[in-house]
Amino acid sequence: MKSFDNSYYCDEIKIICGVDEAGRGPLAGPVVAAAVIFDRSTVIDGINDSKKLSENTREQLFDLITSNAKSYGIGIVDHTKIDEINILNASLLAMKIAVEKLNISPDLILIDGNKSFASNGNTKTIIKGDTKSFSIAAASIIAKVTRDRIMKENAKLYPVYSWHTNKGYPTQRHIQAIRDHGPCELHRKTFLKRIVNQELQLKF
Repeated sequence: MKSFDNSYYCDEIKIICGVDEAGRGPLAGPVVAAAVIFDRSTVIDGINDSKKLSENTREQLFDLITSNAKSYGIGIVDHTKIDEINILNASLLAMKIAVEKLNISPDLILIDGNKSFASNGNTKTIIKGDTKSFSIAAASIIAKVTRDRIMKENAKLYPVYSWHTNKGYPTQRHIQAIRDHGPCELHRKTFLKRIVNQELQLKF
């Protein structure tokens, strides 16, 4: 994965940033993105697509990434904005915010997926980038851990939805809790209408 990133270094590109997001699929909570810049020589064992790692491993790698990165930024877009501009635009906005929070300007921004966002730096989209790029994979871990922590805190306020385990994703237990108790203020209304409205016949 490190060699993938290193293949982009040249006279014009000396600082590379990886960007990824977490939370496009859940029924509740924010979408979170992270941007990470490493020195060219920095290697951290175990970095991989966050979805392929256990929660404990992600937590351990989070500390290693944040302590070894030259710079990292986190962008958070809440459920209200997601409903307003849709999840794709919200994800791109979160990425843009994450990049803008870096204290170093990257020469090249590697973005997971096939959609980009407006930036002062050059951008390149990488399909399945979190399985190819060291810096994108690191960003995926930062984004995932950050979002999971947010949902665990929210679970204390709304325990009936079991967010401490499902993190807001549409598990059977989560959907059943919405059926029994109705949605809360942190649910994405557009997602409930699209994904479970036929079953739950929710009204807002």
